[in-house]
Amino acid sequence: MNPTPKSARESRLILSQLMLPEHANTHGNVHGGWIMKLADEAGGLCATRHARRPCVTVAMDSMTFKQPVRVGELLELTAEVTWTGRTSIEVIVNVTAENPLTGDRVATNSAFLVYVALDERGRPTAVPSYLPESDEERTRMEQARKRQEYRVRTRKADSGD
Repeated sequence: MNPTPKSARESRLILSQLMLPEHANTHGNVHGGWIMKLADEAGGLCATRHARRPCVTVAMDSMTFKQPVRVGELLELTAEVTWTGRTSIEVIVNVTAENPLTGDRVATNSAFLVYVALDERGRPTAVPSYLPESDEERTRMEQARKRQEYRVRTRKADSGD
């Protein structure tokens, strides 16, 4: 039995964190790995909200850093479901850095992450289907479906199947 379909707005999540000196790399900017960790955290929470089940990360598409994030900036990560399969959920995470003193904001990066929902025994379990509410969301869902097909083809090619 599949759970009732859900829209992206039902599980949308915004995670904000002030970037401190302990987040800095040797160049004095925020370490890219720290940003990736936060993106995975925001995406995982969004997927969990959607599934109402524990979710684990199975893939992260490339993350390109367009702008550096500086210590003292407020990092805002917005996560939203873009597609669901039977047990998997794709989430887009958009990252913005804000200077809290001036209000200047810059989009720094984004990534697509895929999660699988788990049942009580730690096995993949069905998730609610994604119900797009606008033409933009329907387009994003179709693009996400194509990304997932590519991931599956690539995984099969890599494993020799």
